[in-house]
Amino acid sequence: MPNPGFPPLSTSFLEQVANPLVLSALQQLTQPLAADAFAVACSGGVDSAMLALHAVVWARKQGKTLHFFHVHHGLQQRAEGWVDHVHELALFLGVPCHTVRVQVDLTQGDGLESAARTARYQAFTQLSQLTGVKHIFLGHHLDDQAETVLLRLLRGAGVTGMGAMAPMMQRDSIHYLRPLLTIPRAKLIAVAEQFAAQSHWKPVWDPTNLQDDYTRGALRDRIVPHLNERWRGWQHVLSRHAQQSQEIAELLDEIAEDDLAALDVDAASQSFDLARWRQLKPTRQALVLRHWLAKQGQKMPTQARLNDMLRQLRELHALGFDRQMRIKHGDVYVCCRRGRVFLHFDTSVS
Repeated sequence: MPNPGFPPLSTSFLEQVANPLVLSALQQLTQPLAADAFAVACSGGVDSAMLALHAVVWARKQGKTLHFFHVHHGLQQRAEGWVDHVHELALFLGVPCHTVRVQVDLTQGDGLESAARTARYQAFTQLSQLTGVKHIFLGHHLDDQAETVLLRLLRGAGVTGMGAMAPMMQRDSIHYLRPLLTIPRAKLIAVAEQFAAQSHWKPVWDPTNLQDDYTRGALRDRIVPHLNERWRGWQHVLSRHAQQSQEIAELLDEIAEDDLAALDVDAASQSFDLARWRQLKPTRQALVLRHWLAKQGQKMPTQARLNDMLRQLRELHALGFDRQMRIKHGDVYVCCRRGRVFLHFDTSVS
């Protein structure tokens, strides 16, 4: 293991084991950005650790400041050792490493995977505030993207959902970057093996990646081996499908934004005019309603919930005088009063 008295591994050494495709992907994704500081979300597994290695090479060449962010979920006993392991990698690479321990809230009813993801993003927000870093690299790769498309398809996702993971996204004023979405995991494993042979540092292995109890683990254990055997290159096909879906989703967002702008939206309350909404075609009514909810940070409704919202909005008196509509959606209510549709964040409408 690395000795604190030793200098970080040289750039020339890291370049020898790095994959040029990954370095190119990092450069291409970050080229439009003016930021000087970045972080890598590093769990210690193959994907994030090898992203970290390539990010170090990129950051040194570009003169960027780099940090490693590690989140300890406390879900596995063996994860106690992962904290030290990630900090050892950071010491090898000469990068400051920051760890946050989180409590995963399982009371929300969304399942362990979703709860852990929520806790992880909350931790990233803390670390961003601590370091001032607003751009964080995530290690999702081509195989992850293809699996996400499959899972979204099985869950009945629409065009927007089938876009899967975007190369860039913003959440809580932080920009998350996924430079590996076109890189197969096999290439990362090859780099990890070469790096381990020369440095003796090996990525950790998370057994939940293949556990049948977890949705993605079940997909990897039961379905992916058959796809690999029968349909070679299926990951690239689904990745292209995700890209096409993202392009269609962007077009639909533009249409929805134009339609919403025509609904006399109040800047303060974000309420819109019911009568003008009624003039839209049914498909555009649904589209603009989803867009309006998303702009206010709300989760997308299920198809059944959306249909109920649409039905009630269509049955109301045009000015909303016959009754006051109030539909529960997550922590808010979709309401209508005096012909204006708005969100109410309390349990009662005053």
